[in-house]
Amino acid sequence: MIKLQIVGNLGRDGVVREVNGKNVINFSVAHTERFRDASGNQQERTTWVDCSYWTDRIAVAPYLKKGTLVYAEGTPTAEAYTGRDGNNGVALRLRVSNVQLLGGAPRAENGSVESTGTQEYASQNGAEVGDDLPF
Repeated sequence: MIKLQIVGNLGRDGVVREVNGKNVINFSVAHTERFRDASGNQQERTTWVDCSYWTDRIAVAPYLKKGTLVYAEGTPTAEAYTGRDGNNGVALRLRVSNVQLLGGAPRAENGSVESTGTQEYASQNGAEVGDDLPF
């Protein structure tokens, strides 16, 4: 068995769907690596992982907001594709078995901190933030 662990920021909000009577939360995680090349120039490489979390614990979905730092682990697959521009590529996908929020509120484009909906979700469901969280 191959297991992949990734820490990164969500590239989009988690989306809950029902497929054949089962719930799945789809989201993407980006990990950016910064390094210097052989010439000493600063380089940046971002790896995107499309994630599918098949679970009955869909209460975690409101917390999966774009920009949130997460840890995800599961079984990876890679799929070859041809992009609209005609270039070939590989999509990295992860069938998630475990996801954990690592904190860090998402930031708006202007740099201000956005609400992740945690407080709103908790108050709508009669819970205090930090009490009886669904994950």
